[in-house]
Amino acid sequence: MSAASSKPTTFGQLPPSRWPGERLGLPNVGAGSVGRVGRRIAALAIDQVLATAAAFWVFDYTFPDYNGFAVSGMYVLLQIVFIPTIGGSIGHRLTGLRVISLTRGWAGVWRPVLRSVLLGLAIPALVWDSDQRGFHDKIAGTVLIRS
Repeated sequence: MSAASSKPTTFGQLPPSRWPGERLGLPNVGAGSVGRVGRRIAALAIDQVLATAAAFWVFDYTFPDYNGFAVSGMYVLLQIVFIPTIGGSIGHRLTGLRVISLTRGWAGVWRPVLRSVLLGLAIPALVWDSDQRGFHDKIAGTVLIRS
């Protein structure tokens, strides 16, 4: 068997990464590395508070008549607006994160739309790979990195 034929040919045959983002060519730590769980949870909490406040303001809700669908819709809308314009949601930017495409450039418009709609479904965000990319990021071809 030659050396060329012993190389992995499919993703399932790749050895495990030594750190999240290694296979994507990202550094282990610092700027440009994959955003870790703590920052992601903090960004999610900030974005959820902002989406709740926006939904309450736009739809004139109060806590007794809280509508989860309106808040989820507002969350998705805020993601769609801010990822292409400022490179991430307000929560992402406040926690030092940004969303980029795998080609290391601007995520464009369609990637944030697809990513945000999938994120609004919640299930894709709960499925991660060894690079700590959620299913929504994998499908959209994006990665959440430290800025």
